[in-house]
Amino acid sequence: MMINATKFSYFTLAAYFDTGLFKYLFFMIIMSLYILTVSSNLLLIMVICMNRSLHEPMYIFLCSLFVNELYGSTGLFPFLLVQILSDIHTVSVSVCFLQIFCVYTYANVEFCNLAVMSYDRYLAICCPLQYNTRMTHSKAAILIFLTWLYPFLAITVLISLSASLQLCRNLINKVYCDNYSIVKLACYDTTANNIYGLIYTIATICVVISIIYSYMRILKVCFSGSKQTRQKAVSTCTPHLASLINFSCGCFFEIVQNRFDMKHVPNMLRILLSLYWLTCQPPLNPVLYGLNLTKIRIVCKNLIFGQI
Repeated sequence: MMINATKFSYFTLAAYFDTGLFKYLFFMIIMSLYILTVSSNLLLIMVICMNRSLHEPMYIFLCSLFVNELYGSTGLFPFLLVQILSDIHTVSVSVCFLQIFCVYTYANVEFCNLAVMSYDRYLAICCPLQYNTRMTHSKAAILIFLTWLYPFLAITVLISLSASLQLCRNLINKVYCDNYSIVKLACYDTTANNIYGLIYTIATICVVISIIYSYMRILKVCFSGSKQTRQKAVSTCTPHLASLINFSCGCFFEIVQNRFDMKHVPNMLRILLSLYWLTCQPPLNPVLYGLNLTKIRIVCKNLIFGQI
């Protein structure tokens, strides 16, 4: 049977539903979350950039993480704010693919950044005498460059494959644009997309495994070391692990929702689960690192209260 492909100029986001006056409440919640995300991440970026005592690899990697939170939240929050107040939930094809690019590169940079940070903590705790020679500023700069380069190249290929598909429908059952949802709209064979998607997923899993391996080595040293070593490891690694677990759980919710039939789950819960990994991580990281890392906490307090 011949299937007719159509050249669409827009996609319809079908997950939105009429909330009446509650849409203004949702708008205020998202707006507040966005303002909190931008202000907290900008504050910590300024703190790290303006204080020479924080110009160390550990804090440079944190600065890269906070920049990524700004990038990811800007790719989603303004879009949600517009859609919440709109009565017609459509998005042009170009804007849709631009959002997919922003969201997917954000997620990949997040995992790569957490992997680099876990490697840095591994060197600092497991090889303290060699740390300054093995983690130089030039090496830190190269790692940050690769942290951003790999996701941008990988997602560019992913978007190119999806953009070349011939689509039979233009209905996306999400509140934002998602690559897998677009692939499911294709009329013809999507083998190339599926193969590349599998390679991309395996590469991401390898990054997560490298993070887990680093922390396993760190925990091994902690349990066999002195009380001071354990305290240092706990104070520096707790925010890293909390950030990794939170983001991994959010990504897991998203993968489960994409791959399995979730029609039995209430619509509002499905929306919250699909947004969790994109809306909770950006405001959470500044809180985790700002409150747990003593050096950042002291500098922030001095900056806010004007102490010298």
